[in-house]
Amino acid sequence: MWKVPGRVSLTGRLCCFPKDPLEDVETWSESVDKVLSCKAGQIAFREFLKSEYSEENILFWIACEEYKKIKTTPEMISSANRIYSEFVQTEAPRQINIDCGTRENITKNISQPSLTSFDSAQKLVYSLMARDCYPRFLKSHMYQGLLRRNDLR
Repeated sequence: MWKVPGRVSLTGRLCCFPKDPLEDVETWSESVDKVLSCKAGQIAFREFLKSEYSEENILFWIACEEYKKIKTTPEMISSANRIYSEFVQTEAPRQINIDCGTRENITKNISQPSLTSFDSAQKLVYSLMARDCYPRFLKSHMYQGLLRRNDLR
């Protein structure tokens, strides 16, 4: 368990990382891409978004990244339906905040999904995270605590 001075604990097994997972914490302030490109950054950002009741954004973004790696049609159909029912459809348990046109377009095409089925929604969610959530993350007690912890090493 990673203890973050202030309030939050990040759970994760340090042994599964090839290097100290928090070694890159200072680079996270460079861009949201730096945060999203490493597992520890994703975990920290997810914990922050959870505290803001918007965890669905990063969960959807990660699900889309995994979806793009799918190699077989049956797996793609299954995964597309899971992503749709969990994040996209109206009243989904983790419904993402996207415009109705994007939602309607995905709904119309979900019966014949492609690897790009969620691209427009993923771009909207990414933009929301980059523009809105990420700056607050950088100012948060959680991120500032991780920086302080890193400085103490």
